[in-house]
Amino acid sequence: MAEGIMKKLYGTQCYIQSVGVKNDLEIDGFSIAVCAELGVELSRHRSRSFDEMEDWGDDLSSFDLVLALSPASQRRALDLTQFYHLEVEYWPILDPTGLGDNREARLALYRQARDQIKDRLIARWGPGIEEHGEDEGA
Repeated sequence: MAEGIMKKLYGTQCYIQSVGVKNDLEIDGFSIAVCAELGVELSRHRSRSFDEMEDWGDDLSSFDLVLALSPASQRRALDLTQFYHLEVEYWPILDPTGLGDNREARLALYRQARDQIKDRLIARWGPGIEEHGEDEGA
């Protein structure tokens, strides 16, 4: 969700790659649904691990910042800073995976996580191109 929302907000103003501690490949359907409500398309997105990112040619030393959204990703990112000079910020975002008793309850929790991510991004980098009424190509 974070990568898609950031790309929607900031377009080509930054380079972002979503990466996790492990590779789940498929993106959760609830994430796809709640991001679509904001015009963020995730259905073709695939997750990858830190190791896969390096294997696929993304040099971690070329990044300035790692935003860790879970304690496990924070630990892995901090491990990597032993080898690369990366700033690591931990944002404790709700992990809605497996929570909620029914579809509507799950969607509400995913919306909460989505909104936490969006709010943190805007607080950190400003309203973005979407909020200024510009399109991504502008």
